[in-house]
Amino acid sequence: MSAIISTQPYLCQFNQRGHDENGLCLGPTDDVQGGITAAMPGGSWLGALVSGIVSDAFGRKTSIQLGAIIWIIGSVVVCASVNIPMLAIGRVINGFSVGICSAQVPVYISEISPPSKRGRLIGFQQWAITWGILIMFFICYGSSFIPGTAAFRLPWGLQAVPAVLLFLGLVFLPESPRWLAKKDRWEQAVEVLTLIHGKGDPNSPWVIRELSEIREVVEFERANADVSYFELFTPGMINRTQVGVFTQIWSQLTGMNVMMYYITYVFTMAGLSEPGTNAVLLPSGIQFVINVVMTVPALLWMDRWGRRPTLLVGAFLMCFWLCINAGLFAVYGRAPYPGEFTSTAESMAVEGPPAKAIIAATYLFVASFAPTWGPVSWTYPPELFPLRLRGKAVALCTSANWAFNFALAYFVPAAFANITWRVYVIFATFCAAMFLHVFFMFPETANKPLEEIEEMFDDTKPGAIKYIGTPAWKTKNTRNLALRQERNEILSSEEKMGVSGEHKESAA
Repeated sequence: MSAIISTQPYLCQFNQRGHDENGLCLGPTDDVQGGITAAMPGGSWLGALVSGIVSDAFGRKTSIQLGAIIWIIGSVVVCASVNIPMLAIGRVINGFSVGICSAQVPVYISEISPPSKRGRLIGFQQWAITWGILIMFFICYGSSFIPGTAAFRLPWGLQAVPAVLLFLGLVFLPESPRWLAKKDRWEQAVEVLTLIHGKGDPNSPWVIRELSEIREVVEFERANADVSYFELFTPGMINRTQVGVFTQIWSQLTGMNVMMYYITYVFTMAGLSEPGTNAVLLPSGIQFVINVVMTVPALLWMDRWGRRPTLLVGAFLMCFWLCINAGLFAVYGRAPYPGEFTSTAESMAVEGPPAKAIIAATYLFVASFAPTWGPVSWTYPPELFPLRLRGKAVALCTSANWAFNFALAYFVPAAFANITWRVYVIFATFCAAMFLHVFFMFPETANKPLEEIEEMFDDTKPGAIKYIGTPAWKTKNTRNLALRQERNEILSSEEKMGVSGEHKESAA
């Protein structure tokens, strides 16, 4: 939406506020525009909640294919929209698809990935998302030069194409071996493990070890069946549930998606727009390029860095840049002149060097989010939960993401209109809070088999904290040991004890 909401064809098609003195359409009211933007994350919230049930019943791969079909339907409705209700309904349908896929794609990737590459592979999902946002933004930018409603109908129609490719591409990919094992399809599970981890050798030590761990977990969980969402809030599970849910909530409260949705508002206030033109779109597009480029370091080094340091550094840097923007708008901002801007959300105007500093700080904010909270917020939640709860747990975490996405999309235009630069103060406060939360409560999960992570939350071990398990700040990233295991190298008895007893040592 960010590349479309400031263009005249869109503003005229969905115009509610009449025209300005120059005859330009003013578009929907701020509340209605917030509702249109929020319609998609609202649908995503519902889709994420449903996805856990669908994924557990029909498989990770099938649920993603279902999401692709729903996206195609939603894109057709959005493309054909002739009024605001039709546009909002189409975006809700699109959002339902996004909710399913955003919850279950990380689950699927985490369940087929080796521990030492799991973060990188889920990070590739985030990188693909940034590429999609970038490509779509510039398709919208190019289409903005087309006269009439084709300026927004063309990109809204083209967005169905990736969903078709996703559906067809998944036909050739295997199902999650852990889901297959859960359904007693052991032969297929062995075939998939042999394909993705054994290099074609079913007798590979890594395949045998992983199959043994999966079998042990499946048998234990079968003896403790009857999974429901309520189990996520039992004393033994509540800690990891709050960690997973807050990972997604905090990723929204960084303010990054606000930047994505309403970047044209921010840059218009910084003096980059010209009335009746799309001049603001090109500099706004630079942030999407930054988002793509700066996700690459996470792909290369996230598993080496670990989850905790990455999240902590990201929270600190984003807090800093948000404080810079708040200070610049507070000190140098002025109320806009009558008729200077088309939206009441564009409630401040800054000129000269301070405006350039705001633009630079905004770019640096994006550059801080992209290699940190961007990929890690999707990598982390699937690693926290046991197999029988993973689908529903990640669905719950992702639904929290979309619930806050919805709220922020609706809240920000009104917030900019009413409290102006203080919006940045609010998000900076959130970043400071998430830094403390991560430090004290988020354990390190990088380079650990999913079955081994379970031990970190065992609160019966010496030194563990009741209902929490091993203190988060004592957990470690054991990358070298994980790499040696995956290469089928023989570990010494001391190293084996170090792997299995890491949490005891950490807590001692």
